[in-house]
Amino acid sequence: MLEKSLKVRVKALPTIKSKESALRLEVKKAKNEAHRLNEEFERMIRENEEIMVLYGEFNPELLEVTDVKISVKKIAGVPTPVFEGVEFNVKPYSFFNSPAWLPEGIEIIRKVASVSLEREVFVQKMGMLEYARKKTTQKVNLFEKVHIPGYQDAIRKIKRFMEDEENLSKAAQKIVKSRQERKGDAA
Repeated sequence: MLEKSLKVRVKALPTIKSKESALRLEVKKAKNEAHRLNEEFERMIRENEEIMVLYGEFNPELLEVTDVKISVKKIAGVPTPVFEGVEFNVKPYSFFNSPAWLPEGIEIIRKVASVSLEREVFVQKMGMLEYARKKTTQKVNLFEKVHIPGYQDAIRKIKRFMEDEENLSKAAQKIVKSRQERKGDAA
């Protein structure tokens, strides 16, 4: 029974290790993508720095986020969010009474908000994957350093005990045999 438990753990170890390496790779990809989106966000802000002064005139009620579409994708058994897009609602405004930059300004805000939301999803995904990776690493260490050596030690002790029992049994049989031979010789 112990040997069967040991075999199960030894067979499961490569699977858990491959899950750990897959999670490590996905964490790295998510970090890189979050970093890329962060740089893109900062680039967009820098490019539009001159226009930002005009946003004091912008009515924030003109543009609202109506829906952020996020789906779920399993990576190495871990459900993670996937950014699908964002929907905005632009309230009607007068083209004649509004500043000329307003349509372009609304489009810039939409792009910046979209990149910002996508970045947040990747940061959340990275956190989830990192947590799962840490837990998997703990499980690998538990198997490698505690369970498998513990089972091997227990099996070794049981084998020694069984060998000792067998040796005692053989010794007892020899003693009984020699006593019977002595009794047979004496008779």
